[in-house]
Amino acid sequence: LRERHQQELENLTLTTQPFKTLRLFLLAIFQYYKRLALYLLAKGGWLALSSTLIAALGILLVTIEGPHEKHVDELSQYIRFGLWWIALGVASSIGLGSGLHTFVLYLGPHIALFTIKAMQCGRVDLKSAPYDTIQLKRGPSWLDKSCEEFGPPLFSSTHGSRVPLGSILQQVQLEAILWGIGTALGELPPYFISRAASESGREFDAMEELDGSSSEDTGVIAALLEKIKRWLLSHSQHLNFFTILILASVPNPLFDLAGIMCGQFGIPFWEFFLSTLIGKAFIKTYIQMVFIISICNNQLLDWIENELIWVLGFVPGFDTFLPTLTAKLHAAKDKYLSTSQPLPSNIKGKWDLSFASIWNTVVWLMLMNLFVKIVNATAQRYYKKQMDEQVDDNVSASTHSD
Repeated sequence: LRERHQQELENLTLTTQPFKTLRLFLLAIFQYYKRLALYLLAKGGWLALSSTLIAALGILLVTIEGPHEKHVDELSQYIRFGLWWIALGVASSIGLGSGLHTFVLYLGPHIALFTIKAMQCGRVDLKSAPYDTIQLKRGPSWLDKSCEEFGPPLFSSTHGSRVPLGSILQQVQLEAILWGIGTALGELPPYFISRAASESGREFDAMEELDGSSSEDTGVIAALLEKIKRWLLSHSQHLNFFTILILASVPNPLFDLAGIMCGQFGIPFWEFFLSTLIGKAFIKTYIQMVFIISICNNQLLDWIENELIWVLGFVPGFDTFLPTLTAKLHAAKDKYLSTSQPLPSNIKGKWDLSFASIWNTVVWLMLMNLFVKIVNATAQRYYKKQMDEQVDDNVSASTHSD
């Protein structure tokens, strides 16, 4: 019976059995919300009542016309802005676990484009509001504006604009921190699932797979990751606030495993979450921001240039060529930092339409793939629970008959 159930579980996907999979997914969602409602009514009645009152007040403010409309609209802009970047952070943790997914798609390009624009215009007051950032179907207002619309440069030097790193950092840190909070929230499901499995006396699936994985040669990278996983598992007794903080402060594709082990070995929730939040939302995001800004702001290139000139100064015969070389480098950077002429409207429209179409298609395909995986996993988990109950009933029936 268990073998037959296992075969049915493997065939339960949207591609092989779409209607049955969707039905089980909806039943699982209904059961989850039913339990949540009963829990809130039993232990958090005041929370449910306050949430209902806040929702009713929000609906009234949105529907009734008056002088408060502009404040409500601005508040909704901030709420959409915050939810957008937090959702991207959660999607990043669910997608790859290393923070690379939505960082490369959205946060990284946003920081780079703002830095380049600030360098071209020589000022950082480009945003119309803090929520003036890249979003799904809308770009920032400052991206297509010419520098003349913002005014004369506020930061300049003999070698073009030199906008301080800290000034740019202040303009992009809010969305980066929100994205980091989302990545920290995205690490909670493996922790809670593993903790629930540990409290019920069972072992989480990922732990079982790691313990029972074969030693076949699957490639150099796979073998290295396997060794790192086993080392992390063998040293899991050393997991505490500071070790979790270190693991969360660097791009780490194995942090999901750390969350699973923290739940499996009973690390307190607040110790795990606070260390993850500090590491991902502040330390790691600031490291990534400083790196991108330094590259786009030419500060890293300036440091390399100065170090290279200093080293070449010790080479005999290079002293006469250094002034010419330095002047050529500065001229090339001045040309790069100069404000580029806008493209003709017809060419710009064609390129924007093409790039936006490809970009949105890729994003929606990834979102659809994530949704399909969630539906399959939820339906399979619900069906497995039903089959386990059926097996237990059969065992009980056979025991009573004997």
